[in-house]
Amino acid sequence: MSPTNRTVVVTGIGATTPLGGDAKSTWDGLLAGRSGVRALTEEWAEQLPVKIAARILVEPGEILPRPQARKLDRSAQFALIAADEAWKDAGFTAKAGEDASVDPDRLGAVIASGIGGVTTLLDQYDVLKEKGVRRVSPHTVPMLMPNGPAANVGLAINARAGVHTPVSACASGAEAIGYGIEMIRTGRADVVVAGGTEAAIHPLPIAAFANMMAMSKNNEDPEGASRPFDTARDGFVLGEGAGVVVLESAEHAAKRGATVYAEALGQGVSADSHHITAPEPSGEGIARALENLLASTGLDPAEIVYANAHATSTPLGDVGEIKALSKVFGPELDHVAISSTKSMTGHLLGGAGGVESVATILAVRNRKAPPTINVAELDPEIGADIIRDEPRALPAEGPVVALNDSFGFGGHNVVLAFRSV
Repeated sequence: MSPTNRTVVVTGIGATTPLGGDAKSTWDGLLAGRSGVRALTEEWAEQLPVKIAARILVEPGEILPRPQARKLDRSAQFALIAADEAWKDAGFTAKAGEDASVDPDRLGAVIASGIGGVTTLLDQYDVLKEKGVRRVSPHTVPMLMPNGPAANVGLAINARAGVHTPVSACASGAEAIGYGIEMIRTGRADVVVAGGTEAAIHPLPIAAFANMMAMSKNNEDPEGASRPFDTARDGFVLGEGAGVVVLESAEHAAKRGATVYAEALGQGVSADSHHITAPEPSGEGIARALENLLASTGLDPAEIVYANAHATSTPLGDVGEIKALSKVFGPELDHVAISSTKSMTGHLLGGAGGVESVATILAVRNRKAPPTINVAELDPEIGADIIRDEPRALPAEGPVVALNDSFGFGGHNVVLAFRSV
């Protein structure tokens, strides 16, 4: 049995997002304060009250072979692209076993999705109605399964220590990374590929979210519609994409001479038990997740200098998150700089925690935090240091510790912590 409570590090990152087809271009877009939100030009969007979304910038068809892509839901396509980048970025040259530096029996994959293959399900139902039973794709079931992205990533890298799919709405991607950290810490694996993916830009999810009054209807200004912390925020903007990291025990990474981006300190998890969709208004559940993180990692709140907030641009959610941070870090929140990258990427639902973890890891590594854009007038209830418009330099000396917050419908709360090395 491998030792427990091992140090976990990040050795690879990958992403495909509305800002770029890889982690580097996404990071460059975040630092530049560029919005990935665009008007939906499809005919089906004309009937919808929301006609904007943050589509992926580089289509999977430009990267994946067509025969492979046809057998994959869009969410699985994103996951494979991001995982392949992260795998190669970590220095692996082939799947486990073929690359002798990693044992497939000590390799795991944890890829989350909040909704799974929803576009496959809906599109194939249309095929059934319009063209008949025989025209339904035989690949439909493995394409629509929520575990499809994880299964395909696991197959691609030959992961045999366990392949998992946490489903906790918009906290799913962060929960996947937290689960991967625990797989390594407790000795189940030496290496875990973890993250989140989502592909739900389709008329039915958009109509449903819009009818819940959860989405911005600022169709006239797509790039300015996602505006966390702003007084005029009116809901989130739906995005799509994936973010994946390679987690590794520090010992295993050192043995093969891997480059380390950051230390993955751990996770804090809680549940609100308040409402199926509405956030608990006082932030109590989020505060408990933060406190659980501090207790499990031994971190002093004073060590944390940056938080990539969940902040989706909803009136209640943004305030509740700041209330929670204030409960734990003090009412002034004077030593924690905060930004919401959703102002640029939109809300990737189950993929958000993966993409935002990549952004948080790069902020720690580069000692520079991306901004929040579109904050024309800061909500007076947001008593915090919000990074606005321009990137913020983080401390040049000493360790830098940063948080990535993720919360989901159902009251799921997950907070991750990363530290510079």
